[in-house]
Amino acid sequence: MKHHKSHSNKNVLLSLIIALICISSNAQEKELSWQALSAQYVFPEWFTEARFGIWVHWGAQSVPEYGGGWYARHMYQQDVGSQQFGKNAYAYHNKTYGHPSEKGFKDVIHQWKAEQLDTDNLLKYFTENLGAKYVMALANHHDHFDNFNSTHQPWNSVNVGPKRDIIGEFKKSADKYKIPFGVSSHDDRFLDWWRTAFGADTTGPLKSVPYDGHLTKTDGNGKWWEGLDPADLYGLAPHKRTPEWIEAMKDNWVLRHKELVIKYDVDMLWFDGYGFPYDEHGKAVSKAFYNHSLKKHGTIKAVVAGKIANEPAVLKDIERGVANDILSRPWQGTTTFTDWFYKKDKTSRHNARTVIEILIDMNSKNGNLLLNVELLPDGTIPPDHKVILDDIGAWVTLNGEAIYASKPWKVYGDNLYSSLKKPAYKNIDNADLEALEARSKKEKEEHYNNRTIESLAYGSEEVRFTTKEDVLYVFVLNPSDGMIELPTLGLNSAYATKEITAIRLIGSKADINFEQTGTELRLDVPANRPNNYAAVFEIIGAL
Repeated sequence: MKHHKSHSNKNVLLSLIIALICISSNAQEKELSWQALSAQYVFPEWFTEARFGIWVHWGAQSVPEYGGGWYARHMYQQDVGSQQFGKNAYAYHNKTYGHPSEKGFKDVIHQWKAEQLDTDNLLKYFTENLGAKYVMALANHHDHFDNFNSTHQPWNSVNVGPKRDIIGEFKKSADKYKIPFGVSSHDDRFLDWWRTAFGADTTGPLKSVPYDGHLTKTDGNGKWWEGLDPADLYGLAPHKRTPEWIEAMKDNWVLRHKELVIKYDVDMLWFDGYGFPYDEHGKAVSKAFYNHSLKKHGTIKAVVAGKIANEPAVLKDIERGVANDILSRPWQGTTTFTDWFYKKDKTSRHNARTVIEILIDMNSKNGNLLLNVELLPDGTIPPDHKVILDDIGAWVTLNGEAIYASKPWKVYGDNLYSSLKKPAYKNIDNADLEALEARSKKEKEEHYNNRTIESLAYGSEEVRFTTKEDVLYVFVLNPSDGMIELPTLGLNSAYATKEITAIRLIGSKADINFEQTGTELRLDVPANRPNNYAAVFEIIGAL
């Protein structure tokens, strides 16, 4: 009897253990709310230490050589109004493909073959030559076309155009090179953006002939797009869009994007526009994304990025711009050479020098640079951009110790605003904000405040700072041989600078002459430097 009782107790104990495991398992399976996820969210180390990433903003709109970054919209407009960056699209489309009543954007997609795309080679170049620590690829643009094997959108890159899973190939290569991989979504504005496809010429021989947005699935019989419905790409004509249809479209958006982030197991989801896409729908996708990461890793290692304010679990993103000061939370700036998609309408607004300066400025303010590489439609890097990228990569590789895992100092720079060339700004530091009231409104903005090749050059004494452990790094943005003076590094500086014991120019074995006084650090920039761009000095003792 005693043996039987002991056996019974063991069974009860075993049942309790199983029950507890089931309860724990069920708790883990239960998705946390967005509020609960936000409460525990910490930006993952892979992102905060990366400091430099590469974006491939690439799709069917890369096929036309002219017409700006919104080609799919502007090809339907004889007059683009204030959006002059797309002024060449309509004429180019008519000349190259035909009139948009017959040959619309769907036919441009059909021309996209991506025949030279080799994601392994690209990822090898991005990581080994450029020094990128994460990579992002465009999953869909405002054109509503999915660059992945989408179950919920028949107009995708596996069914149409390249007949390849673009995102899947990038993801596989990112895993091969052990680098975090993100995707960008720009799709939430497509309903308004695509209204132009339902217009018609206002002048000329085809005046009032409807563009191909009005075509139906039946119209495709016997054509290359037979079986596809143009309404799945362009949406319904505006007058047919009932509230029920719009809500169903938003639900479909959720299904598409949950599939994107979970099936492809990405590390970053980047949203264009301002606010969550379709409000709660975008938040629902973000919640599913973070819960997926939490279940996989036990902690959230994913990043949602966008121009979304007051969300502690969302990364602040600044388009073609930089923060004006050090931000307490990590952030990211994005920039590109021309119009996001590679176009020949205008030459690049950047060269290696300006991109390097932007990277330094962002890092000094606690930000990462995500640089777009504008691929040609065949999937290769344009030769003129490759020259620029090679120079950027050489500089990043040389100075990586001052970039990766770096943190901002107490102040982001010294001798600021030297390019304004005003005596009143000489030798000011970041604390002298009153002296900067003369800056224009544009200069105080963040989005689209990037310096370009047309910007006035930095003065030879203007610098930026980063730190790593007990080392201070000084980036001389526009170096010229000779002595420079840095008031922030004087022994009596407001920033409690300690006595400097050694200074080294990264990449050089030359002795660096310097003198630290109560009011400044006098630093001799040598004529022989290892690189033609910003000179980076390692400062020992100052911290």
